Amino acid sequence: MAKMVVVGLRFHPRSSMSKFQKLVKLQGSFNSFFPSSSSSSCSSKANKPFSSSSRHLSFFAKSTREYNQVAVSTPEASFNLSSTWVAGDSPTSGGPQFSWLGDVMMGYILGQKRATEVAHSVWKRNIQKGDIVIDATCGNGYDTLEMVKMVSDKSCGGRVFAMDVQKVALENTASLLDESLKSDERGLVELFAICHSKMEQVVPSGVPVRLVAFNLGYLPGGDKAIITRSETTLQALEAAKRLLSPGGLISIVAYVGHPGGRDEFEAVEAFASGLPVENWICCKLQMLNRPLAPVLVLLVKR
Repeated sequence: MAKMVVVGLRFHPRSSMSKFQKLVKLQGSFNSFFPSSSSSSCSSKANKPFSSSSRHLSFFAKSTREYNQVAVSTPEASFNLSSTWVAGDSPTSGGPQFSWLGDVMMGYILGQKRATEVAHSVWKRNIQKGDIVIDATCGNGYDTLEMVKMVSDKSCGGRVFAMDVQKVALENTASLLDESLKSDERGLVELFAICHSKMEQVVPSGVPVRLVAFNLGYLPGGDKAIITRSETTLQALEAAKRLLSPGGLISIVAYVGHPGGRDEFEAVEAFASGLPVENWICCKLQMLNRPLAPVLVLLVKR
């Protein structure tokens, strides 16, 4: 029997002063998974039904008031949400190529990539060498390690501010970094035993922060009773909003399967929904028929 996986990608541009009062529908569809080539070429692709040449990703946006185009400004391109984007091909509507997005999304949909891996792939498109980034919940250090690899360069200009409230998390992170990095790369990371809501106390004012990442919930392999909570996470998001430079990204992986997790996710969702569309682009990536799967929330500052 064929297996079906449903993925929802929703945007939240709601604002009392925004052009769109409510975005009621964003539908992602993957079409033409199988090549439509002649029978003579079918045998060569029989084991590659999801080849990049036949992978199409389309997004459709519709508001309650009108069809319109929402421009998403980034350092590399201007994304058009009402256009059709063809992964790996040149879009007919003038948008950028999205082969990287097709690869990441297909891996996620097919169960080959976790939400954290999708987040890392998005970070790579936003972070440049020498950037300043924040790991607001460093946990066992895997996100921190990825960040160091993205910002490190010969000039050693990049910086990673990583924090956690648990001593064991900081010890695990330090151990992973010591084992995985060269001494000059290791020097780019500063670890702080502090709550993510107090990040402004350790990040110098005026520093152009490119990314603030949150991996919520409890420490894997640790005490499951110690979790991130809605109140301090919302305070941390407000702090991240103040620290983030234009074009920067707030990345949140929320877990809904543990006690308190869904309440925290809903608080994050409400926060994102309330950001003005003139200044922010906010979306979430969520499995619709796996209610306990982690949810990736991405907030881009225009």
